Amino acid sequence: MSKKIPLRQCVGCGEMKSKKEMLRILKTTENEFVLDKTGKKNGRGAYLCNSRECLLKARKSKGLERSFKMSIPNEVYDNLQKEFEEDCEE
Repeated sequence: MSKKIPLRQCVGCGEMKSKKEMLRILKTTENEFVLDKTGKKNGRGAYLCNSRECLLKARKSKGLERSFKMSIPNEVYDNLQKEFEEDCEE
């Protein structure tokens, strides 16, 4: 019997992909938003494809706002975009 692969939906493009292929955006108990590279940190998470386009789509369509049921300041998106770009350079 094969093991079930956990799927998550991207808040940007809406595609379902395996958890390993995606980035987790985490809302901590202090209401901070961070990229959770391990996918194991505690807190409420939303998933994004590993592409800048999906982050931009999520920003445009307010995908993160829907996931976290709260408004998200522009700085959060800017910080995520910076973290994203640093990740892509590695």
